[in-house]
Parts: sequence; structure tokens; C-alpha cells
Amino acid sequence: MLHELQWDAEFPQDPSICYLNHAAVAPWPKRAADAVTAFAQENITRGAEDYPRWIQLEHRLRGQFQTLLNAPSKGDIALVKNTSEALSLVAMGLDWVAGDEILISDQEFPSNRIPWQALEGRGVIVRQVSLDGDNPEAALIAAMGPATRLLSISSVQYASGLRMDLARLGRACRERNILFCVDAIQSLGALPFDVQAIDCDFAMADGHKWLLGPEGLGVFYCRRDARDRLKLLQYGWHMVEAMGDYDREDWMPASTARRFEPGSPNTLAQHALSASLELLLEVGEQRIQEALQQRTAYLLQSLGRLPGVRILSPAAPERRAGIVTFRIEGCDTNQLFAQLKDAGVICAARGGGIRWSPHFYTSQEVLDRALDTLRTILTQRRD
Repeated sequence: MLHELQWDAEFPQDPSICYLNHAAVAPWPKRAADAVTAFAQENITRGAEDYPRWIQLEHRLRGQFQTLLNAPSKGDIALVKNTSEALSLVAMGLDWVAGDEILISDQEFPSNRIPWQALEGRGVIVRQVSLDGDNPEAALIAAMGPATRLLSISSVQYASGLRMDLARLGRACRERNILFCVDAIQSLGALPFDVQAIDCDFAMADGHKWLLGPEGLGVFYCRRDARDRLKLLQYGWHMVEAMGDYDREDWMPASTARRFEPGSPNTLAQHALSASLELLLEVGEQRIQEALQQRTAYLLQSLGRLPGVRILSPAAPERRAGIVTFRIEGCDTNQLFAQLKDAGVICAARGGGIRWSPHFYTSQEVLDRALDTLRTILTQRRD
């Protein structure tokens, strides 16, 4: 198990910045950079001499994702380019008829909205359910009707950081024979995530946020009995059952989720992401969640003491993940964002506020420097 004193060694970030933007794009740990450097050197000096080892690393990565997702088998895991691709595989792969209904929330990132809206020209109805109020799951469940075929929801909403009760939604979907799709990009790597416990049919996430990996590689979980319901949209040498038998004329799609991977894999990104997942698994999901809860609680308490601050993120531990979004009354958010960025606080402007998103390794010193920078900016504004 990785000790807390070793976290700094894995994240030797520039001391002039306060990195609070893991909900957007995360820094890599040192071991991911080392893995890419070694892979690049191998390519320079040996080329693809040891390609079988690269294939073994691909298998290892599937196993790491199986563990993080608690998937029944590695065969349920597809390695995809990004969350949008995985959502599109579901949206375009299912057979729809005019009048079918899809439920999403009114707070979704475009990746979990546009693929569904693209079906509206085929007569599919996309309903956006408000998550305002104390019981957003009840609102989603109440919206389910005879025509509802699928619910697609983010595990954590990207702007507010609202954390959903996925197990409750999964039960409701199963009782009504509704497919359940979860965009897990804002929770996988930050919170424990269990596809069996929430009883979802599909789940997907990118590697470049809380998983601490590079852009261009993500995961798509597809329940075994749901795989045949998705018609294939892409074809190639990598998605066939007899992969590697290049002279074979008769072929069939792989029985596993590899059927959704048409061609050559992103081996460079696989080396980086596997190293990052190794780190996360060493630290442990529970420790990561506890560390993030401590950091978000500290930010919520500290920001709440500042004059004019309105917290937009949930305060209850069961409702929050790693996102703290706030607004300063009477302050232009975009201007404040620019000032914070110029001062070295790396964050995002989302949902009408400033979004701070530390990770498990973010030090107390970084949090305090970011808060001091914000106080200085606010003091200068008053003066």
C-alpha cells in the first residue's frame, strides 16, 4: 500500500501552481510518465519486437478496470477512445422505434446529451428531468413511464458535483425493464464504483480525469446479456473472435466486449493509463474516497466563511464527490476565473461558478494557497 508520504514523489508538480482541476484534465503521476518514456525508448531501439508483451499489457489494463468497476469478468470491458464514443455505441447500437423515450437529467455534460438527442430525428423522445430539490432520484423515477426504454445519468454531475444514488436508480430500472446507462467519468477513480451493486447495463469513463491518465483512452462496461442488443457500428481485425488469424475468411464478432474495438489499440496511452491505475489500486478506493471527503469538506467550510460566497455544490458527504463549485455574489465569474488562473490556481468555470476539484493526493498547503489567493483577489476587489 502506498504511504501518504510517497504521494508527493508521484506528483512532483510545479510549486508555482495550485492544481484543482481533476474534474477536467488531471496531471499524470510520475510512474505514468516513466512508463511512456520507457515505451518510447523501446520503440526507438527495438520497435515492435516484443509486441506480445504489449498485448499482455492490454489484458492487464482490462483486469485493472474489471477490479475498479467490480465487473463480473474482463470480457465485460472494452477499451474505447473516450466516454462519448462509448455512449454513442449504446445510443446508435440499440434498436429504437418512434415513440421510445430516453430519460436524462437537465444537468448533463454534452457527452451524455448529444448522442441521445441525435436520435430525435428517428422519433425517439429525449426527456430532461430536473435534479433540483432534495430527492433527485425520486424525480427521475417518477418520470419513468411505459415508453421509457433507457435512463442515462452521470454518476456525479460535472458542474455542481451532485452525487447520485445509483443503486436506487438501478433497482427502479430493473423493476420496470428499463436499460440503465451510467456516465461514470466524474466518479471512477474518485469514489468506489460497482457495476454489479448498482445493476447497470452500461457504464463508461475517460482516463484523463480522476483516473489520472492520458486523453484518448477510456473504458466501456457492457453487461454480458446486453452485448447482443447492440448492433455493431465499426468493424476491423481487432474485434473478431479469432483475432490474429489474419488469413481466415469466415469471421464473427468477439463474444466479449472487445467486439466494440475495431482496430489497432492506443498502446502508448495504455502504458500510461495502466501505470496510473496501478497507483490508484495501490492507494485503494476507500482511502481515496476518505481523502477526497476530507479535502472537499475543508474547502466547503473555508469557502463558506468568505463574504459573498455562495456554495453551489452539495454539502452532505453522501451527495458530494471531488467537486466544489462556488460563486461570489456581485463578482463576474469569468473575470474571477481569469484572475485565479493568472495567479496559478488551475481550476474551471462551470455551472455559473468556479469549480475546484482536488484529488486524494492534493496537499493541505495547496488548498490553503488557493484559498489565500482567492482572499487576496476579493480583498483587492473591495479596496
